[in-house]
Amino acid sequence: MHVPDGFIDAPVSAVAGVVAAGAVAVSLRGARREQGGTSRSSAAENGGERTAPLAGLVAAFIFAVQMLNFPVAAGTSGHLLGGALAAILVGPYTGVLCVTVVLLMQGILFADGGLTALGVNVLVMGVTTTVVAYALFRGLLGVLPKTRRSVTVASFVAALASVPAAACAFTLIYWIGGTTDIPIGRVFTAMVGVHVLIGIGEAVITALTVGAVIAVRPDLVHGARGLTSSLKLRVDGELVDAPARQPAAPAAARSHRGIWVTGLVTALVLAGFVSYYASASPDGLEKVAADQGIDKKTEEHAAKDSPLADYGVKDVSNARISGGLAGVIGVGATVVAGSGVFFVVRRRTPDAPTDTTRDKESV
Repeated sequence: MHVPDGFIDAPVSAVAGVVAAGAVAVSLRGARREQGGTSRSSAAENGGERTAPLAGLVAAFIFAVQMLNFPVAAGTSGHLLGGALAAILVGPYTGVLCVTVVLLMQGILFADGGLTALGVNVLVMGVTTTVVAYALFRGLLGVLPKTRRSVTVASFVAALASVPAAACAFTLIYWIGGTTDIPIGRVFTAMVGVHVLIGIGEAVITALTVGAVIAVRPDLVHGARGLTSSLKLRVDGELVDAPARQPAAPAAARSHRGIWVTGLVTALVLAGFVSYYASASPDGLEKVAADQGIDKKTEEHAAKDSPLADYGVKDVSNARISGGLAGVIGVGATVVAGSGVFFVVRRRTPDAPTDTTRDKESV
C-alpha cells in the first residue's frame, strides 16, 4: 500500500508530512517509556533492556516479509503492513517507529513509496495500523481469558482490522487531496473490498509470528506482559502469591541472543531467497489505482536511479541473484538503522531523580 508521488497533491502531502513528523516525535517519547521507563532500575523491571534490540529486529523482519507479496484475488496481491505485528511485539509507540524506519529504507534505497508521499505513508501504514490494531488488541484482551492463546487470537483479529482501517485512511486523504477527479464512493468500495482480503493474510502472518515468539519467550512480547497468573500457595488456609522464580542472568542472555539470531536469519532467508517466489501481481493500492484511474498523475520516483531501485541490484542481470542481494542488503540496512534509532532512544532515557539522590547520599 505504498503511496507513490502524484496521488496526493502537494499541500495535503505537506500537511501529512507535518502530522506524521508530530506522530513520530510523540512515538519517540512513548518509545522511551516502553523501552526503558524512567530509570535503569525500571528498565530492568519492565523489559526495556530486552525491547530495544528486539525493536531493530522487528523492523528488519517487517521489511523482509513486505517483500513477500501473496495473491488475494484475480490479478491482485497483498503484503504485510506490519503495524499490528510491531505494536504487539514491542509496543505501539515503538511500533510506529519500526514501520517508519522500514518506509524510510524502502523510499530512499528501493524507490518504493514516494518521497513527497512519505508523510502519507507513515500515517496510513504506520500510525493508523498501529493505533487501530493495538487499541483493538487491548480491548479484546480485556474480555478474553488471560492466556497465551488469547494473545494470539487477539493478534489475529487486530491485524485483520488494521488493514481495511489503513485503506479507509488512504481514502480519506485522497478525498481531501487526490489529484484525480474520481468519485470517492468508488475509491472507498474498491479499497476496502480488496484490503479486507489482504487483511486475512496480514492476520495469519501476525498471529503465527506472535504465537511463535510467545511460545518460546513470552517476556519479549509487549502485548503479553502482565497476563501470566502468579503461582498460588496455601498458607494457613489462605491462598497467597508464591515468590517469583528469577531465571539466571547468563541463561536469559543466551536465550535472548538465540532468538535475535534466529529472527535475523529468518528475515535474511525470506528476503534473500523466498522473496523470489512472491506474487508479481500489483498490490491492492496499485490495482485499485489502475482500475479507477487514480494513477493518471503518478510522478517518477526521485530515487528511481538508485542502485537498488525496484528491489534489484543494478548491473546484476540474473533476476534471482539481483533480487536476493537487494533483499539481504535491505534487511541489513534496516536492522542497522532500526537498532541505531532504538539504541539512541534507550540511551537518552533519563535516570530518575531518586536514583541521583541515592547516589549523592552514598557519597
